[in-house]
Amino acid sequence: MGDMENKMDQAKGKAKEVTGQVTGDESTEAEGKTDQLKGQAKDVADGVADKVGDAANKIKKMFK
Repeated sequence: MGDMENKMDQAKGKAKEVTGQVTGDESTEAEGKTDQLKGQAKDVADGVADKVGDAANKIKKMFK
């Protein structure tokens, strides 16, 4: 998933959280917080994948 999609997930989660706060719906608020955390976790996973790919490329270059 791309960085932009992760940010959109986080933004949707924030909107859902605020909606839950305004309406007093604790379930919707909690879902929003969860959605935000999912977006953040995807960002971290994408970053790790990039770092692993970079490291693999460096190792390949060492053996050429």
